[in-house]
Amino acid sequence: MKTAIIGLGVIGKVHYQVLESLDNLPVAICDVEESKMEGYVGARFTDYRKMLDEIRPDIVHICTPHYLHAEMIVYALERNINVLCEKPLCISREQMESILSAEKKSQAVLGVCHQNRYLPSNVFAKKYLEDKKLLSAYGTVVWKRDKAYYDSADWRGKWATEGGGVLINQALHTLDLMQWMSGFPSEVSASVNTLNLSDVIEVEDSALAIYYGDVQTVFTASTAGGADFPVELVFRTDTDLIRVYGDQVFINGKQYEFEEQSYFGKKVYGSGHKGLISHFYECVQNKQKFWIDGEEGAKVVRMILGAYESHAQKIDL
Repeated sequence: MKTAIIGLGVIGKVHYQVLESLDNLPVAICDVEESKMEGYVGARFTDYRKMLDEIRPDIVHICTPHYLHAEMIVYALERNINVLCEKPLCISREQMESILSAEKKSQAVLGVCHQNRYLPSNVFAKKYLEDKKLLSAYGTVVWKRDKAYYDSADWRGKWATEGGGVLINQALHTLDLMQWMSGFPSEVSASVNTLNLSDVIEVEDSALAIYYGDVQTVFTASTAGGADFPVELVFRTDTDLIRVYGDQVFINGKQYEFEEQSYFGKKVYGSGHKGLISHFYECVQNKQKFWIDGEEGAKVVRMILGAYESHAQKIDL
């Protein structure tokens, strides 16, 4: 299949490396900064529309800043080009509706890169919980994102371009895992604050959210850590305490080991990119719907937008 990548920044390089490992290098790459494309194969473009119209790839990987995802997804879907988009799917409800509408009308497949659903530890925990009575859950993300990180790209740290802070960027994958394992909630009450970098960023660096539904869950996240810590998810059933800590799982204190996977990019990204990309390509080849489609990718975005809109009051999702 002919494949292309839009955006050769941090995460775009990860997608390129995975494709290289799968012996499926892109036929075209696109970035508004030509220097970022140096050292990579494929026809080079600075205009994604021109690339899609001229190359007509079977699959395009969208690895651009958050605020650009929606317009690029819609443009590709309208041309029946299959799309694999990095997280988040989008940063507003208006963008979400435009994407989901385009997906319904298109013959192409849309996939969202929630790669941590492919980690062996998370797959194990999900399967273990399936036949259990879940009572409650909580999740925690504490990472370090300093001034140098936000200075590395002018779209970071701004509501209009990043769409938020720790929730929509660093903590999105963990929040998605929590709802994937414990169910999509119906209400949220949340407080988001800029406690550490108020002189550097507009968006939040710390958040506390309580999600209500069949299972009440508590979620905390901050980029004010002095270092990156493994993410943590804890589930209480009527009989067990299940703790997912990074790539380890503990059930009532007993540790379960998993074979180490190959990483691409930062270790905090997890090792799921190759599994997800491979599966997406299989679905496209076999003309099957990909399970993390627009509606599935939109779930965690709805949870995050609800947290931003809550202002410490319980609201419907």
